[in-house]
Amino acid sequence: MAIEHEVETTGLVGWIDRRFPMTSTWKKHVSEYYAPKNFNFWYFFGSLALLVLVNQIVTGIFLTMNYKPDATLAFSSVEYIMREVPWGWLIRYMHSTGASMFFVVVYLHMFRGLMYGSYRKPRELVWVFGCAIFLCLMAEAFFGYLLPWGQMSFWGAQVIVNLFSAIPLIGPDLSLWIRGDYVVSDVTLNRFFAFHVIAIPLVLIGLVVAHLVALHEVGSNNPDGIEIKAKKGPDGIPLDGIPFHPYYSVHDFMGVSVFLMIFAAIIFFAPEMGGYFLEANNFIPANPLQTPQEIAPVWYFTAFYAMLRATTDPFKIVLMIIIALLGLVALVRARGKWKLGLPLLAVLVIVAMAFTESKFWGVVVMGGAVISLFFLPWLDRSPVKSIRYRPFFHKVFYGIFVLAFLTLGFLGTKPPSPASTLIAQICALIYFAFFLGMPVWTRLGTFKQPPERVRFKPH
Repeated sequence: MAIEHEVETTGLVGWIDRRFPMTSTWKKHVSEYYAPKNFNFWYFFGSLALLVLVNQIVTGIFLTMNYKPDATLAFSSVEYIMREVPWGWLIRYMHSTGASMFFVVVYLHMFRGLMYGSYRKPRELVWVFGCAIFLCLMAEAFFGYLLPWGQMSFWGAQVIVNLFSAIPLIGPDLSLWIRGDYVVSDVTLNRFFAFHVIAIPLVLIGLVVAHLVALHEVGSNNPDGIEIKAKKGPDGIPLDGIPFHPYYSVHDFMGVSVFLMIFAAIIFFAPEMGGYFLEANNFIPANPLQTPQEIAPVWYFTAFYAMLRATTDPFKIVLMIIIALLGLVALVRARGKWKLGLPLLAVLVIVAMAFTESKFWGVVVMGGAVISLFFLPWLDRSPVKSIRYRPFFHKVFYGIFVLAFLTLGFLGTKPPSPASTLIAQICALIYFAFFLGMPVWTRLGTFKQPPERVRFKPH
């Protein structure tokens, strides 16, 4: 028996409902959307990401009222917002701190999905939309980082855009097209402003809506990795489900309250967070004639930046050897159309690596680190979803993966050295080994039998 969504038929609400599905949409996606009853604190971060998105949009609108996307006026307009506009300093810090907090909650949200198998069938599309949101956030943060027109903004954009010039054949033209000029200039600032304020936010909002619609179509996952829709009562309601509102709206309100206290503490007492959220060099006007001693991205890019920086000529040889070994394994184990296809692809990649510079392959490694996330639903072959019921060594692998990622993030904030480069190379190999080895290691070991019904203890 299907759940019926009754709607109002009288008064103003009834008048609207006869012309727009207001009440039925509210019931379908909020008050009669049945979520598993065993959500824990890891499930705060999805709603927190939505909260920070709203914060970024609202504060961004207020900032554009006084910001000037002009190379001669951009820095002074930010100073004007900070010093002269009533409460402008608060709006600016809410936006800059919000950018970092956005990545904090998104990283934790993705980690929860990784732990509990939220990317597994039937939620593959939910995960893919989520990864696309992450990719859009990276683009949005990159375009927005240039806008203050400080030293680190200017030179960071110069370095990142120049990376595209390493792409064979089309690289120089592509980097010229992105900048709109031969150097980072007023033209670059204007087009980055357009992308940051209009283009990327529209795509981002569309992806967030698609992410939520896909989630509500298949239902939420839970720490036990059990599909609650499999067991329904005679009324069509999942036996282990409870309405999102009021239960989880109140639950999320507690998470929002704690988050806002932390958010406010950072804004009022440590908006720069020791240079991780706002670098000291970005309080200096951009100077094309003076390069900062160290050019590094904001902390949420540093793990991928460390991979880029670690891709040296010796590391490229290591990658060629690994690809050759993978090609041999494919030749021995692959069947059907993949029998010769994968080894041939490995040979082509090795030949391409031999004749192209390591800078280009650093870009490939950095991009591949993000793109790998999209394929997670098809790489994981475990018979269970949740980490709770996986063998102990699976948990060790997850821990090593997280440690390697955090190490890369830390190394990306530091000046390069032979020791740090070697550690970054090892961590990059661990990162990719985690994904490439998934079809094998996720099948191994003794798995616990998940319960038939979700386990829940009231607090």
